[in-house]
Amino acid sequence: MKILLIGASGTIGKGVAAELGARHDIITAGRSSGDVQIDIRDPASIRAAYEKVGAVDAVVSTAGKVHFGDFAEMDEEKYRIGINDKLMGQVNLVLIGRDYVADRASFTLTTGILTKDPIRYGSSASMVNGAVEAFVRAAATEMPAGLRINAVSPGVIAEAMEGYAPFFRGHDPVPAAKAALGYAKSVEGLQTGQVFEIF
Repeated sequence: MKILLIGASGTIGKGVAAELGARHDIITAGRSSGDVQIDIRDPASIRAAYEKVGAVDAVVSTAGKVHFGDFAEMDEEKYRIGINDKLMGQVNLVLIGRDYVADRASFTLTTGILTKDPIRYGSSASMVNGAVEAFVRAAATEMPAGLRINAVSPGVIAEAMEGYAPFFRGHDPVPAAKAALGYAKSVEGLQTGQVFEIF
């Protein structure tokens, strides 16, 4: 398979590249690195990336930024960071990508444990993750024939605990290699409209 991996230089992205790269042709993409550059906040950038890589059999997104902050200090501008990036960025990868991908291709998006298990300062992440998961379930019922869509919801990644540990006390970290199995399940399996939780 020819797979477009957005966010390939990130912690989860590297795990996914190692897992799927053993069996498939990975095209890496990122805002400032990779085989192709893409800014998921910009529909024109998304379209240009698809036109450059040509038809792919799978699109995997491990990208998406949200703002972490005290709820008392959150405002619309801070919430818009996650809405414009992790939410609409991933949604637009699908909306635009469905016109470029190969027949029977799949889309795999990323959410996270904060959908169901919120933490202090994580209200935006929880909101955006929940919206992405709702989009995946709904979009799957109306995707063009043969196309699939799923999301992977990993727990806090072990390799990122150096920076995140104070906010995730009591959580059992998930190695990036384990999280990557959810993406393999989505890309190489047959299911659609699913959220694969990796805890």
